[in-house]
Amino acid sequence: MKLFTSVVLSAAILFTGCINKSGNEADKHAKIIFDTDLGPDYDDVGALAFLHAMADSGKVEILATVSSNKHELVAPSIEVINTYFNRPELEIGAPKTDGVNLGSSQHWADSIVEDYTHKIKSTSEVTDAVSVYRKILNEQPDKSVTIVTVGFLTNLSNLLKSQSDNYSPLSGKKLIQKKIKRLVSMAGRFPEGKEFNVYMDSAASVYLFNNWPVEIIFTGFEIGREIHTGLRLISSDIINSPVKDVFRISIPLSVEDKNGRMSWDETAVLIGIYGTEGFFDTVRGKIIVNEDGSNKWEDDLNGKHLYVVQKMPVPEMAKFIEDRMMHLPMNK
Repeated sequence: MKLFTSVVLSAAILFTGCINKSGNEADKHAKIIFDTDLGPDYDDVGALAFLHAMADSGKVEILATVSSNKHELVAPSIEVINTYFNRPELEIGAPKTDGVNLGSSQHWADSIVEDYTHKIKSTSEVTDAVSVYRKILNEQPDKSVTIVTVGFLTNLSNLLKSQSDNYSPLSGKKLIQKKIKRLVSMAGRFPEGKEFNVYMDSAASVYLFNNWPVEIIFTGFEIGREIHTGLRLISSDIINSPVKDVFRISIPLSVEDKNGRMSWDETAVLIGIYGTEGFFDTVRGKIIVNEDGSNKWEDDLNGKHLYVVQKMPVPEMAKFIEDRMMHLPMNK
């Protein structure tokens, strides 16, 4: 049975999920804040499932799952996935400033919110994302936190602009310098082009990329476009899974998804956990965002920005990612 196969696969991930292609260990205990626009696309769900799979392996601690999208179904959808993986306590935040408000055209979000357990009724009721960031960062050891952002840069721009509060006397920029190891961003198109996450809140993108004080690793549109996942998941005998349901509902609705959904956001989670070695080559320099939301690149050996270039064969990476997307919750 495929369900049994998935159980065995999940167990295998628990023991072997910490090794990358080159044989090096991933961070022994990566601390990750996941920032997502979950709604306009559904690869975010695959990315969140990947993250929970690695948390079940003991190699990742998920500190929070925040939304960069103000749509009212985003926070409940995040909570559905967190609850399915037995982590309903994870903090969820969302922007309280102006920001993007976009839902799912495939209507998967309203489906999983109706069918699965959650307590949050709407995104507007959750805590301000900046407060969630500042509270959690203040509690963590210095240079220990990796932020993986797979959506709009609204929250991180707001964090960067934030001032001292009851959580920390530090400004946002100083708090970032003190606590964050790296930022991994699914954003941009390299070496140049226009990409959804950047241009939908281009003002936040410009501010963030010009002022963020620590390293940023970009996985661009051109990377995830080639990596297709989801067909093995929806053909499996896994039952009562919101992750499977999202892909099962959405894939048939788009001709471009006939070979599986493009896996932009999953690559960002992969890098946040495993790094780039064995998976990608990197180019160091600086991203420049134009007024129209497009971006270009300047090579600079001393730059704080890197974009990745595919190294692992695409079919092998697609399998690596989807294996983790198909992970079953522990003790369930």
